[in-house]
Amino acid sequence: MRHLLRLAAALLLTLWLTPVLAQRMYDGSGHQIGRVDAERFYSGSGQQIGRMDGERVYDGSGRQLGRIDGDRVYNASGSQIGRIDGDRLYSASGSQMGRIDGERLYDGSGRQIGRADGLRRMQMVVFFYFFM
Repeated sequence: MRHLLRLAAALLLTLWLTPVLAQRMYDGSGHQIGRVDAERFYSGSGQQIGRMDGERVYDGSGRQLGRIDGDRVYNASGSQIGRIDGDRLYSASGSQMGRIDGERLYDGSGRQIGRADGLRRMQMVVFFYFFM
């Protein structure tokens, strides 16, 4: 009985940790360019390059890069730099910059520029606007 409980606990722990361990970002060629652990962003070499705190986005030095307020994306000066409409990402002028389709990121011309395993949509939006 004790062995079954340990096995069940190990399986549950594995299932619970898998999404955390799978949050990786890849470029269009399939090379890992970074990872996301909770609200922190890391480069492929493991250096912290940014983080989110609520709606605010910061670089690795703690300098605010911008914020996301609903479907609008703003830079640190408060100017709107983009907009999110469903799975499409637009510049402030309204031209389509990219889109998210499942775990894949595409530029405005439809070319795949990246892939993300296990990330939430908002984390991919932040990575696209501020770190790609």
